[in-house]
Amino acid sequence: MERKICIITGTRADWGLLSSIARELVSRDGIKLQIIATNMHLSEKFGNTYKEIEHDGFHIDFRVPMPVDNDSPALTVSAMATCMKGMSAALETLSPDLILILGDRYEMLVAASAALIFRIPVAHIAGGAVSFGAFDESIRHSITKMSHLHFTETESYRRRVIQLGEQPDRVFNTGAIGVYNIRHMQLLSREQLEANLQTSIPEKSVFVTFHPATLDKMPPALQCTNLISALDKLDGYKIFFSYPNNDTHGNDIIRLIDQCVKRNPEKYVVYPSLGQLRYLSMLKCVEAVVGNSSSGIVEVPSMGIPTLNIGMRQAGRMAADSVLNCGTSIEEISNGIATVLSPEMRAKATSTINPYEQPDTLSKITDILCNASLDGITVKHFYDINQ
Repeated sequence: MERKICIITGTRADWGLLSSIARELVSRDGIKLQIIATNMHLSEKFGNTYKEIEHDGFHIDFRVPMPVDNDSPALTVSAMATCMKGMSAALETLSPDLILILGDRYEMLVAASAALIFRIPVAHIAGGAVSFGAFDESIRHSITKMSHLHFTETESYRRRVIQLGEQPDRVFNTGAIGVYNIRHMQLLSREQLEANLQTSIPEKSVFVTFHPATLDKMPPALQCTNLISALDKLDGYKIFFSYPNNDTHGNDIIRLIDQCVKRNPEKYVVYPSLGQLRYLSMLKCVEAVVGNSSSGIVEVPSMGIPTLNIGMRQAGRMAADSVLNCGTSIEEISNGIATVLSPEMRAKATSTINPYEQPDTLSKITDILCNASLDGITVKHFYDINQ
């Protein structure tokens, strides 16, 4: 009997991670892949990244539009309400046997909530992680409680999901799919990437992604202003920005980045979205990554370059020794940038061990998605740990 597996994706970042799984699923006998695209994928402002899904050769079965300019809590909640209505229509139309979601964004909380009411089993990637500085932390654990198959990125994260009451035989330590993708993608050369982006990428370059830390008392705009001030003091380097996600107050950061690029276009370049291939290829060309993205902690160490992780957004997340944490003042960021660009830190990064890396992540995930029994799986029993 054919099994309908539906991938729900809302951003350039999660599709970049999920695309290899989608490709593997369509190669499996007895599997019908469905794709629901929502949120930033459908926004011209953020690059209409649904086109990347189609460019990868996949058909989008249902589109769930929702507002993307969510620069206040009220607007974010309103956008979630719109997404919930669209997700209801999508699940009713497609009637999947299993949905696959990744991470901890609010549109994935909506997707899991809708699937719960429809009694559709949920497979969740990247549960059990910790990041104290954003409400993503609570969303991630909430999705865990509404999910039925769990693919964690490390063994300690697997134990944490079980601690949340999930049955151990449904929680699998698979490693991070993003790291697997790095090891199995043919990346662009510097020359190819320069031609594609129509800009030079000198040896002395840094890549920056900075998102709002939604639980931090310090306003995201002030944190970003301090970051830009620190970058202004970095002489002789070209700085490549990507836009933040459309989290609350994300537009403040976008405005500051755009102003920075307009002020000094020789030094600063911005791309709303690079997509997985260009992003990973960029990592091969730059000396370090700066910001507060989970990718800087999970994937970047496998590229052999250092990461400067700023502020509390990713606080608590397991990290390789090529990741340096710093505060949000201009001085702290400046000192951090100097450290990650030092010969010592760059040498350390070339030999670091990434705790998120496993050799068979893709096959582990897809084998379970295709073969796990779904009979009665939506009736969950809390697993109590013996004290």
